[in-house]
Amino acid sequence: MNLLRSQLGRPSRRWAAIGIASAAVAGLVVSLSGCSSSTTPKAPENTVAQGQWPSYYPSDYGTIVDGAKKEGGELTIYSNTDQENWAPIFRDFQKKYPFVTKISANNLDSDEVFQRQLSESATGNAPADLLATNAVQAWATYNNEPGRVMEYQSPELAKMPDFAQVMPNVYAISMDPVGLAYNAKLLGGEPTSIADLAALVSADPAKFKNKITTRDVSGSFGFTVSKGFVDGNTDAWASLEKILPSARPETSSGTQIEKITSGEYLAGFFISSAVAFPAQDKAQGIFKFVFPKDGTVVLGRGIGITPKAPHANTAKLFIDFLLSEEGQNAVSEGGLTAYRDSVKPAPGRHTYGEIVDQAGESAVIRVPYKITSDADVKAFTDKWNGMLGK
Repeated sequence: MNLLRSQLGRPSRRWAAIGIASAAVAGLVVSLSGCSSSTTPKAPENTVAQGQWPSYYPSDYGTIVDGAKKEGGELTIYSNTDQENWAPIFRDFQKKYPFVTKISANNLDSDEVFQRQLSESATGNAPADLLATNAVQAWATYNNEPGRVMEYQSPELAKMPDFAQVMPNVYAISMDPVGLAYNAKLLGGEPTSIADLAALVSADPAKFKNKITTRDVSGSFGFTVSKGFVDGNTDAWASLEKILPSARPETSSGTQIEKITSGEYLAGFFISSAVAFPAQDKAQGIFKFVFPKDGTVVLGRGIGITPKAPHANTAKLFIDFLLSEEGQNAVSEGGLTAYRDSVKPAPGRHTYGEIVDQAGESAVIRVPYKITSDADVKAFTDKWNGMLGK
């Protein structure tokens, strides 16, 4: 999968130390992808029970907390997740465990998360406690060898859907959907599926020539969501054969949204909800985003503890917090999609239940964490790119 580099449009590869003090973290301005709408009311800040854990946790859970207190109050995460997404999670985790005074997270390319961990492990100097990324293929390849993720069974699993654990010892922070978007002023229809869009294109090919945007399947994200849709919908190619000749690939959801809103494109698909939701809030009816009823691809954002984590107990607390109701509310506040059943939608916050309500349970395509062979990658990308308009 070396050819599938991340196309997520991440900011520069930078370190950010978030949470030197809880008050400092609380002062961060958090928005969905940094562009919240001033007209959208905000849900109230989460309530967090400091230093307390649920009664269904093991009776000796306090030993993990005590162990974490002795680890220096630090946590290091190698990640491809934006700081805006992390900020409310870190803020509330530090409210719960105020002895954690420094959380360092970085923005790396999807594959680089694992490359860095492996290279540092080889030298005996691996500072990361947790690896977190939605790069399904990269996770599957990395965790294919035993011993690369610490064994840990979260007590929250019993309260979560059965897909909370995406691989052995790897948990989903969020279940983030990609969807269909269009310029409501220019499209001339209200598609609710990829098949609907295909019908519009077929009815007026000249109007849509080079006016559709899709994701570049040469990138890891584009490949994963595009193949996920095809694998999860037996009629997918019938629609794609009508759309792709009019389509042009882009490498980021931000670019797709910008060009749809400006009218350069009339519609696009496989666009990240984390970017699309706030864009829709700001667009004053121009930009519309929907979950396709013939297949909404959902990516679990995986996180796991490194085998020799310097702050292993703190990392365990963090995993459990992410899966808890408190943590999932913070996940949603940060612009990712919470999937714990007890977490409810609120202004500016989104849940897995919304996808089910809008598209239907049968339309949800959760991408499995498994390796795709190089031959299958080539066959898919060749077929896809061969259909694109020239």
